[in-house]
Amino acid sequence: MSDTKIAPDGLKVARTLDAKGLSCPMPLLRTKKEIEKIKSGEILEILGTDPGSRNDIPGWCSRAGHEYLGEKEDSGFIRFYVKKK
Repeated sequence: MSDTKIAPDGLKVARTLDAKGLSCPMPLLRTKKEIEKIKSGEILEILGTDPGSRNDIPGWCSRAGHEYLGEKEDSGFIRFYVKKK
């Protein structure tokens, strides 16, 4: 994926997963487990440092039916936002 989707401001996050320092495929595997802990329509925030997550998380959302809301750069890591189907 070459286009980066920027998450809108003001998202109400139900749960945050800290996946910083983990390498592929661990951020995605942890995301799959963590999203089971929130309700449909709630938002999961994933904090990650693995650049591969920029492709993995949106791709998984598309396959699993969850809505990928986008990402935001932070100091030294990326915040990803997923809305559970």
